[in-house]
Amino acid sequence: MQAKFSPSLMCMDLTRFREQVEAMNSTAAFYHVDIMDGSYVKNITLSPFFIENLRKITDVPIDVHLMVNHPEDIIPMCIEAGADIISFHPETANNKIFRLLTQIKDAGRRCGVVLNPATPAETIREYAHLLDKVTVMSVDPGFAGQTFIPQTLNKIRQLIAMREEHGYHYLTEIDGSCNARTFRQIAASGVDVFIVGTSGLFNLDDDVAQAWQKMESIFAEETAAA
Repeated sequence: MQAKFSPSLMCMDLTRFREQVEAMNSTAAFYHVDIMDGSYVKNITLSPFFIENLRKITDVPIDVHLMVNHPEDIIPMCIEAGADIISFHPETANNKIFRLLTQIKDAGRRCGVVLNPATPAETIREYAHLLDKVTVMSVDPGFAGQTFIPQTLNKIRQLIAMREEHGYHYLTEIDGSCNARTFRQIAASGVDVFIVGTSGLFNLDDDVAQAWQKMESIFAEETAAA
């Protein structure tokens, strides 16, 4: 399967919002939108209002990652704003996971969960059949620019093995420090979607279209040498 790239828009230059989004519309598989509440993680980033404005200038699927303590409060706003995929951390919803996944699906959207580096793949087993995407954090959540945790790649392999064994349909995705230093080892895990941010995309060139071409060239070179 050809690698899919999902730019993390918390890392973009928001003063050039329309310019950068329109430059990526023809190449991005998804747009990754992080929503943080300042409580689950000590940071506050994007919002449903951002999703609403992004929806006006793109048909690319908008993939929302909720890093919040109460996803049930934010999910309806993300649906209303035009999100296509909504994922949350299972530990924030242990007593309501089935209800939230069903709520997202009943709205005609896709649903997913996000596993922190220390959260085992087995966590999803009871509801894996409902998931459209499973994201593995390869850094601790909350901030860009952290050090890659290579042990998380075993979790990707476990998730793919579970999918093949049981016929699940979810995509696997990796979030955190996807760049020239890590592309080769990440690709070897078989993951479906790479979330790319500051080091993997936006810092490669001031022109985001040129940055995208450079990222693709780096990825092809690194993975060809694997």
